[in-house]
Amino acid sequence: MNRWTWRAAIAAVLIGWLVLGALGGPAVGKLSEVQQNDNANFLPKQAESTLVANESAKFVDSKALPYFVLIERESGITPADLEAAKAFIGRIPSLDLGEGKKLGDYLTAPVGPPVPSADHKALLITVQTNGDRADEVVKQGTTVLFAVADTLRTDIKQNLTPTGLQVYVTGPGGVFADFVVAFSGIDGILLGVALAVVFVILLIVYRSPILPIAVLLTAVFGLALAALVVYPLAKNGVLQLNGQSQGILFILVVGASTDYSLLLVSRYKEELHDYESKFQAMRVAWRASIEPIAASAATVILGLLCLLLSQLGSTKGLGPVGAFGIAGAFIAAMTFLPAILLAFGRRIFWPSIPRVDHVHSRDQVGGKRLWGRISGLVGRHSRRVWVISALALLACAAFLPTFKASGTSQVDLFLNKVESVTGQQELAKHFDAGSGTPVQILTPVAQADQVVATALKVDGIGAASASIAPGVPPKVVDGKVLVQATLKVPADSPDATKVVKHLRSSLDAVSPDILVGGNTAINLDVLDAAQRDLRVIIPTILAVIFVVLMLLLRSLVAAVLLVIANVLSFGATLGVSALMFNHVFGFPGADPGIPLYAFVFLVALGIDYSIFLMTRVREESQEHGTRPGILVGLAVTGGVITSAGVVLAATFSALAVLPILFLAQIAFMVAFGVLLDTTVVRSLLVPSLAHDIGPRVWWPSKLAKETQENPSTQDEEGGVKGRFSKLGPQGRD
Repeated sequence: MNRWTWRAAIAAVLIGWLVLGALGGPAVGKLSEVQQNDNANFLPKQAESTLVANESAKFVDSKALPYFVLIERESGITPADLEAAKAFIGRIPSLDLGEGKKLGDYLTAPVGPPVPSADHKALLITVQTNGDRADEVVKQGTTVLFAVADTLRTDIKQNLTPTGLQVYVTGPGGVFADFVVAFSGIDGILLGVALAVVFVILLIVYRSPILPIAVLLTAVFGLALAALVVYPLAKNGVLQLNGQSQGILFILVVGASTDYSLLLVSRYKEELHDYESKFQAMRVAWRASIEPIAASAATVILGLLCLLLSQLGSTKGLGPVGAFGIAGAFIAAMTFLPAILLAFGRRIFWPSIPRVDHVHSRDQVGGKRLWGRISGLVGRHSRRVWVISALALLACAAFLPTFKASGTSQVDLFLNKVESVTGQQELAKHFDAGSGTPVQILTPVAQADQVVATALKVDGIGAASASIAPGVPPKVVDGKVLVQATLKVPADSPDATKVVKHLRSSLDAVSPDILVGGNTAINLDVLDAAQRDLRVIIPTILAVIFVVLMLLLRSLVAAVLLVIANVLSFGATLGVSALMFNHVFGFPGADPGIPLYAFVFLVALGIDYSIFLMTRVREESQEHGTRPGILVGLAVTGGVITSAGVVLAATFSALAVLPILFLAQIAFMVAFGVLLDTTVVRSLLVPSLAHDIGPRVWWPSKLAKETQENPSTQDEEGGVKGRFSKLGPQGRD
């Protein structure tokens, strides 16, 4: 290609991406409009709670979304308080949600009278709304879900709070509404924080004001491309998108595109020291980078697509969502970034503009700089280094059994103080904690009385009845009735799932045709599905990664080594996370899906750094021999891979700006795990173990047949010439 052909190609690529960005940018902003955050929609059709939900619609409105209004006065509810509560109930249907829509338009049943507590200090009002219409927009992008809670709270502040009453809007509707508020910053705040953090780190890494902007634009365009695909698929129900997967999509794209950019830019800058022509330098750098970056992207994409094996729709949906994000990052990094680098030429590195001087980072091996010292240490004491590193990781992994992932209550989802959480806590002081969210038991009518009697014997069940009110006969449909049981513990707590599990086993003894459902049963089925996913998906991901590594490195031994090293790193990360969550942060527990999410991100993403290292090691080994090649690869990639790890860790840390327990835990685990992977696993464990093994690490490829190091790097004494000679005759323990 001549100079003008290059320029035409660069212009075409840049114009194409500008058009794509103009189309994809609005799609990024609209992703939150197509979210689904209802656990019930994510369960498999054969789950017991799903079967009950489908059948219970014949008895009650199973799609109702209840909001609980708790009114309390510590000194006791007065007659005036009761009248004020009744007046509030009378106003509820006429409360304005915006644009002429009234709250009454969304009620599934008339609001009943206030229910007094046994201690006469509280009143409970249940407002049943249509859950199917919760996502309907009423004004300025505000959904019914949030508008109902906001409208109720506004009326309460104006009419009930001034009378000295403490009033809370809580229950499933109140919790979900506060959840929406917590995720309200996901489009702007999360992405802004992630980009700002990356920009600062890139300024430090590159010491250039222009280059970081080019890298960030690569991330933004990669996200726009991903959103162009994800938005219509989610809108049409082809894949499921929730708030968590949307946040993770943003972080994945920013982190991955920055990592790929760092690798390409580093190799391009390296080649600029050898080639006068920027086009020739880019050709060499692109060809050298495409294999490891493509392998890295393919590994992460295939790992994410393994999530399609999940029984949970939320986890299954993350698979393709994340895969499209990684694909967008890869395409942007390998097309837009080279074009912008060539458009600016060497000036993009200003003020540290690389010149043709044939100076390379590989010359650092055994030198005084950081990665020269580390490569020298690995070369002199490889066995000692990998043994100590492995023992340290095993010591951290020893705490893995203390990691608690049996689920948390909805009120524990928030890291900040919200009204629905406080309301749930106050509700438990005056009423059975499971009031308003009963356990639903579908049973043949002939066994209804036995079911009620059995349920009442289960510890944790406060009441049970097949009648909707005293004296009212139960509704019979197709020879079945619906028994509703009230829990003594909060319906969304881990203790409640234990009660339902006990209840199911007790009722199985009565008849296998009896099914137990309701919100608590949904949580239990989610927990069971998550545990099943761990057993199925983790081995599948490991198998996929192993095959990719084996094909990439043409080696069975190297693939086994990398997989074992990254699994060990994952175990160490979970062990340290358990210590931090239990004893430092004081977290109540973790979502059952956390270990699987962490595994996908840490193993699929963490393997990237080993891929970047070992592909360069293989390249250098073909020229210098295995052991010198390992040291050159470590010295050359050390700085860029560590920078990439710091960027990815910082990017995932941005998830902590959203006050959601799940995202804060993912942020810590991935950030810590990536740093552990780049500083210990990739820098010490993998290269030192490979150095100790020697040429056999490439078995069964031709490189494994070396009988001695490449003669071009050996001296007459059996040592290694030039930059390797200071490592000694063997270069290992």
